[in-house]
Amino acid sequence: MENRFEKRFAELARRNEGGFVPFVTLCDPDKETSKKILDSLVKAGADALELGFPFSDPSADGPVIQLADKRALGSGAKTSDFFDCISYIRQKNPDLPISILVYANIVCAHGLDTFFKMAADSGLDAVLIPDVPVGMLHTSGDFKQAADRHGVNLVLIAPPNASEQTLEQIAKTTGGYTYVLSRFGITGTDKAFGKPVKVIKRLKELGAPVPILGFGISTPEHVKEALKTGAVGAIAGSACVKIVAAHLDDVPLMLSELEKYVASMKAATRA
Repeated sequence: MENRFEKRFAELARRNEGGFVPFVTLCDPDKETSKKILDSLVKAGADALELGFPFSDPSADGPVIQLADKRALGSGAKTSDFFDCISYIRQKNPDLPISILVYANIVCAHGLDTFFKMAADSGLDAVLIPDVPVGMLHTSGDFKQAADRHGVNLVLIAPPNASEQTLEQIAKTTGGYTYVLSRFGITGTDKAFGKPVKVIKRLKELGAPVPILGFGISTPEHVKEALKTGAVGAIAGSACVKIVAAHLDDVPLMLSELEKYVASMKAATRA
């Protein structure tokens, strides 16, 4: 399968840059505005996108993203609309790496093969399922095999206290990139930004796909600190979603503020 993440981060390394990956919730606040948001993120310099599939009980997410999920679902958006947004941005950006964060209930509700076929047909590169532990990926209908059958990477999460056995399993199984948690908890809280240097170093030694750091990242300084840990990039989610939420009544201002924010975060990868 084509690995857009690998290609993009190799290009960035040649330019001595890190990557910035913004996260937003698909169809928040509605489908048409969501497409404009995706355009703005790319226009502002996003190196890749991580996009959230709205879910009624997002266990890994704090109140900011929970409210975004409620807005999206309240607009009447469905799974087909989420994939339509991905197809829209893929057609305009054939080389852009795109991943989604989606909860297992959504995948299982459609059936693993059906879901991963829809993912592949939309042009998606990778799928991260935060509520399926590493050890369960070869059970419960085998998420990994279904992803492989349809040429979609399955992204695994490396926690900051991961054991050697877990890191070895992640390095063998994850595809596209490795999502490294800077800390425990849920998204969008005020907990301190962590620096899992040993985990990142070991993942690299094991030949895992490129490590990207997430959780607790919201400022350009956080991006700089993330890159110092050895991560090749940083993901920021709640900060982007807060901008959306703050300007629901003024979409042009929302898009302008998103572009300014993403540009500032991207600039930090070049420092």
